[in-house]
Amino acid sequence: MKALNPYLNFPGNTEEAFNFYQSVFGGEFSALVRFGDMKMEGCENMTDADKTKIMHISLPLATGHILMATDVMGHEPKPFIEGTNVTLALHADNPEEGQKLYDALSKNGEAMIPFGPVEWGGQWGMLTDAYGIQWMVDCE
Repeated sequence: MKALNPYLNFPGNTEEAFNFYQSVFGGEFSALVRFGDMKMEGCENMTDADKTKIMHISLPLATGHILMATDVMGHEPKPFIEGTNVTLALHADNPEEGQKLYDALSKNGEAMIPFGPVEWGGQWGMLTDAYGIQWMVDCE
């Protein structure tokens, strides 16, 4: 396994929050993708304002961890709830390990988005484990 990082969900103000975090922690964004940049299902009917919202942003920290986030736009498998808006992002070494981790974590839980190929490259999936913790599993 490569890394385990926090993935934060915001109700439309990710960009504002991450500009604040950047002012606190320093560094440069290693990724900033807006919903309007994507061709995935659900994005084609978004308003112009929603297309400017953040689909994915990453801020590497000096500790080696990466703070990541998205704007919750209403098409996610689970609604935004303030206070429980953290997901754990698990980065696997390869697709086989990713699938194994996804399957193990989703046992007796809820497989929300199956682990598989994604538009931005690699493989990705999202689940809630048997204890209510949300996970994203990916590999490049």
